[in-house]
Amino acid sequence: MSKKRLAIILSFILLLAGCSGGMSDESKSSSDMGAKTESMDKSESNDVSFSEGEEDSAAENNTSVEEKAKTSAAEAAVERMVIYNAEMNLRVKKFEKARNALEQKAKSYKGYIVNSSSNRYDGEQQSGTMTFRIPQEHFQAFLNDAEGLSVQVYNRQVSGEDVTEEFVDLESRLKSKRAVEARLLEFMKQAQKTEDLLKISSDLANVQEEIEQIAGRKKFLENQSALSTVTISLEENEVPVPKIDNENLNTWQKIKKQFADNINILLSAGSGIIVFLIGNLPILLIVGFIVSAIIFFVRKYTRRSENNNIDSNS
Repeated sequence: MSKKRLAIILSFILLLAGCSGGMSDESKSSSDMGAKTESMDKSESNDVSFSEGEEDSAAENNTSVEEKAKTSAAEAAVERMVIYNAEMNLRVKKFEKARNALEQKAKSYKGYIVNSSSNRYDGEQQSGTMTFRIPQEHFQAFLNDAEGLSVQVYNRQVSGEDVTEEFVDLESRLKSKRAVEARLLEFMKQAQKTEDLLKISSDLANVQEEIEQIAGRKKFLENQSALSTVTISLEENEVPVPKIDNENLNTWQKIKKQFADNINILLSAGSGIIVFLIGNLPILLIVGFIVSAIIFFVRKYTRRSENNNIDSNS
């Protein structure tokens, strides 16, 4: 082989090697570009999915906030369970007018009167006590109206008892007892022995009795907190002075009556004497005879004694 051919073959081999190297570099670069593109796509998709997750978490947070708001509102409603009582002592111009006005005010506030009593002293002045049940939302307005009807407020005392804790405790106990009741009813359905039925029935009766007691107490607290108790004592301010009634003096009639009474007394006394004398006449005759005999013998003895003294002196 000549040197010329060998040089041509070597150059051809080098050319082929250069082309293959260039092609490999291009493929590597293209593969690198594809990898970069895929990584960018993945990062973008991750960003999108992350933003969607943020939106979902934000929606969940909003829902939880709403639920918390509702729960806090319910708790606030429970916290307002306070039993209010008020006592007032008022002086008013006219007792009857003030009493009627208070009854009308209570009715307008959808309340009612529990009891009412009144009395008079010194013959004319009137006083009394009234007890009302007023819805809690109108409690303060009713007290202000009552003060507006008075001339003077002697005493105003308002007290409140917070029963929220007791009410919440009763609710939880009631829920627990009803769950026990449901389980016992389920056990009763599945029980087959008479002993088991009797035992479950006894436990169920005790649980149901406790449920009734708790529900009754809960209802009592609800009623007491929904309606406030107001006790008002009223005293009339002005004592009415009676007018002089000349028409009812009846002086002449009273004189005739007094004269007739005295005549009746004299006639009654005379009649009594006559009845005494006539009724006791036999006894009086006997006594008179005895007294007359004694007097007769005493006088006779006295005369005889005087005569004897005269004879002895002569």
